Amino acid sequence: MSTIPLATGADFEAATYRKVIWRLMPYLFLCYILAYVDRVNVGFAKLQMQQDLRMSDSVYGLGAGIFFIGYFFFEVPSNVIMQRVGARYWIGPIMMVWGVVSSCTMLVRGATSFYALRFVLGVVESGFFPGVILYLTFWFTSRHRARMVAVFMSAVPLSGVVAGPISGWILKSMSGAGHLRAWQWLFLVEGIPSFFAGMVTLYFLTDSPAKAAWLDDSEKQLILARLQEEDGIKRRAGGSHRFGDAFRNPAVWLLCVAYFGITSGNYGIGFWLPQVIKDGITSNPLIIGWISVLPWGAAAVAMILVGKHSDATGERRWHFALSCLLISAGFALSAIPGITGPLRVAALALATIGIMSAHAVFWALPTALLSGTAAAAGIAWINSVGNLGGYASPYVVGTIRDRTHSMTLALAALSAVALVSALVGLSVTRKQVVNQGLGG
Repeated sequence: MSTIPLATGADFEAATYRKVIWRLMPYLFLCYILAYVDRVNVGFAKLQMQQDLRMSDSVYGLGAGIFFIGYFFFEVPSNVIMQRVGARYWIGPIMMVWGVVSSCTMLVRGATSFYALRFVLGVVESGFFPGVILYLTFWFTSRHRARMVAVFMSAVPLSGVVAGPISGWILKSMSGAGHLRAWQWLFLVEGIPSFFAGMVTLYFLTDSPAKAAWLDDSEKQLILARLQEEDGIKRRAGGSHRFGDAFRNPAVWLLCVAYFGITSGNYGIGFWLPQVIKDGITSNPLIIGWISVLPWGAAAVAMILVGKHSDATGERRWHFALSCLLISAGFALSAIPGITGPLRVAALALATIGIMSAHAVFWALPTALLSGTAAAAGIAWINSVGNLGGYASPYVVGTIRDRTHSMTLALAALSAVALVSALVGLSVTRKQVVNQGLGG
């Protein structure tokens, strides 16, 4: 690669990255909103579907979580395939298929069909999130990455802001229309946009800077040079690059444990918050939808601020650990026996803020340790193993509810798991990341 002209100074570099950000991030953000809505809208559908299909909380929890079993088995091969075929021709079809599968959840008639469709949805969607995290490494160095991940993942809380009122309105207004129950309309209406977004992705997404017709030669050269410089630094520092390196690196396994904890909290909120609001405040689905906006809205703001501050200071370790401690504190407060419904939701809002703040910083950790094929495999493996928390959490919560008819013990368990994530995060970043100048 030729040397970058001296004329391409700080202003040019800043303008180039702004151009990339505005081209890629709003669209990826929108796609993740659609993905997350299709993943967790079962939490709202439960308010009516559970009674119609005579499901216990254990059956619902297992069905909600079995999504992540399919996710687990197919994430690593999916990410390796995406690195070879390109993001556009991998992510686009994935979105189209998951839109169809999500809509088909309207056809479930019992536990078996519910489990099957949730499993298939997990298989199909397994390539999206880790694929995008990997895709961001094709464009951004670690200097920008926590903020970009925070922007991308702010789709999670904002999907709650958007989908809560919409789902509540569908459940309140659509029952009986077209001889369908309201929860069936919910799956149909919220699945269709993903299909059309997948079609757009085939034409809109650019695989890499070298293929970006919307960048001029000097802009392409700058981005590729910065990525090459960072890759060289990782190699000289002994960073992992080959496929097998991801599985031989102890830090990768510890990061799996840390991610398991924050994912357990994430889906504890995502799959059960509507039920908590129903139990403690109101049974009106429209009001439930609007109340659910509050925790997710606060978390959306917090994660952007935390990700920006982490990038500005270069500090990852304590940003992650303190976010996990906030998760633990929020769940612990919400588990206090006899706590009122509004106070429990307020405590869960603190936990949600911690969850999304931890996510904003987390993905800067493995991408600082890994590059090349090892990054593709490592990102997918951490996400696969960590997301088993999305299986364990709703199932355990549902089982505890069936046996105790209370959320107290379940919320206390989520608090303990988040505390473990904080401690593991402090350990792995001290041993691995700080040595590379990326921790605090």
